[in-house]
Amino acid sequence: MRLGPLLALTLLPASAAAEAVFLGSHVWDPGFDGAGGYSALHLEAGGTALLLSDRGHWVRGTLARDADGAVSAFRPTAHGPLLRSTGGTLQAGETDAEAIAAAGDALYVAYEGAHRVMRHADIATPPERFTQDAGFDGLQENSGLEALAADADGTLYAIPERSGGLGTPFPVYRFDGTTWSKPFTLRRDGRFLVSGADIGPDGRLYLLERDFALLGFRSRVRSFDLDGRDERLVFQSGIGVHDNLEGLEVWQDESDRIRLTMISDDNQRPLIQRTEFVDYVVE
Repeated sequence: MRLGPLLALTLLPASAAAEAVFLGSHVWDPGFDGAGGYSALHLEAGGTALLLSDRGHWVRGTLARDADGAVSAFRPTAHGPLLRSTGGTLQAGETDAEAIAAAGDALYVAYEGAHRVMRHADIATPPERFTQDAGFDGLQENSGLEALAADADGTLYAIPERSGGLGTPFPVYRFDGTTWSKPFTLRRDGRFLVSGADIGPDGRLYLLERDFALLGFRSRVRSFDLDGRDERLVFQSGIGVHDNLEGLEVWQDESDRIRLTMISDDNQRPLIQRTEFVDYVVE
């Protein structure tokens, strides 16, 4: 989702009835033309990370971490445009990449605007078309597929940013490799909207959400069983603690702790927003 101008505050992170502990954050200045708007994050083997912009670009680079395990630097090694299945660059209305998930040897990218999920053998090459759910066409403008996750079996879970109204649960679309279904919903709570998701090494679905107020964003992560039950609050920040967190990766460190690494979308307004890597650990 793309937002209008806002006043960004920089405050010290604070926990709010949560299980997760803040490790640190790193503000990254991309330093090349067209950078910004990063809405999706995928951590790869060997300490590299892949970021997707909602302007239709990707960037891959190497992460450095400090003694606490928080991201301390990101050094780009390659970047380029996302492509159409026909091989050309994405056209107007097609560029809004919001989420990424890895399943098997493929990368899957979810878009809003032209609501769809595409499959890539490599992020720099044209994607492959595959079956789409008929319900994607009815998703709200600028509030479509915002989150995408894959479980250990390669099953995909796609979630839109909005559910259609306050109190209406968020639908979860599931792709089993052949067909899409809507097996369950997730409770919508207040003004929080979906901004990202991942399935952790514990087999739980982690949902990143954000709320926008006049003075900035507040973020939270909830987790669920893969049937949508057993809701747990993992963390919730205060307003302005972080920027517009949209990308989420859930992983396990060498001490077998669940880790959350997130990235914020600066809406390509670096003077008032920031591209920020944020790390939490679930104790």
